[in-house]
Amino acid sequence: MATASGAFITPKYPAAAPAGARGICQKYGWACERSAGKALDEASILRLAKTLNRKINRSVRPVSDERQYRRAEFWTLPTTRGGDCEDFVLLKKKTLAEAGIPSDRLLMATVLDRDLNNHAILILRTARGDLVLDNLTDRIVPWEKTGYTFLRMQNPERLDRWDAIFAGGLIGGRS
Repeated sequence: MATASGAFITPKYPAAAPAGARGICQKYGWACERSAGKALDEASILRLAKTLNRKINRSVRPVSDERQYRRAEFWTLPTTRGGDCEDFVLLKKKTLAEAGIPSDRLLMATVLDRDLNNHAILILRTARGDLVLDNLTDRIVPWEKTGYTFLRMQNPERLDRWDAIFAGGLIGGRS
């Protein structure tokens, strides 16, 4: 995919998975398995993503890993008590993949938010660019409009691997 417009996140080099995400492929095979998906057009994919993003944001109560598991980072699906940002990401990826969006278009990523807190988001790779699904907002926006500093992202060619990004936000540049 072309990156001339900055619409797509460009990886810099391979990187280790975030600490909490190590072992996620073994725990949840669907998080890293390539799926073909259904023959959905872009408009249908965007409608589906908007609906599911809003539904999940409203149905899962935010609760930190520290409070729920007594550990700093634990990537898992939300429980009945709720979940933190990584848990929202996993549920969105799982639900959207089950609905027919190819898994290599649903990429987990880590960022620094506008307050410089570590945060996880889901990237939806579309024909026009990378969009962000975030538990902090129901709006789905292009990655470069979030104000976030992008740190790492799943590699779309090898979902069991991660890439360093270092773009946007504090870094100020696009990919």
